[in-house]
Amino acid sequence: MPQTRFTKDHEWVRLEDGIAVVGITDHAQEALGDIVFVELPEPGREVAEGEACAVVESVKAASDVYAPLAGKVVENNQAVVDDPSLVNRAPTADGWFFKLALADQAAFAALLDEAAYKAFLETL
Repeated sequence: MPQTRFTKDHEWVRLEDGIAVVGITDHAQEALGDIVFVELPEPGREVAEGEACAVVESVKAASDVYAPLAGKVVENNQAVVDDPSLVNRAPTADGWFFKLALADQAAFAALLDEAAYKAFLETL
């Protein structure tokens, strides 16, 4: 099973065959509530680590989604654009946002592991 890492901005990242799959965490989708709109970066876009590159809107709020790592967007998930509630139903599975070809594969290891992310959530 691919290893998953997390950011303090509540994104998750999973490496699959050298490509980073990115989405928002279960904590993030719960905090947002019912998601009604998702805007994703176009394939081919170069993103810097920490750059706002997607938007998610719920009945409660709108929030930017940040690139957890630098790289080039190779695919976005049209399914969440067509059905934003997919993010609420399956945030870490079918509700992924985009895929990145990483500029630096080693940077993945610097992200939070699951235990560190859970510890971070307890401080909120």
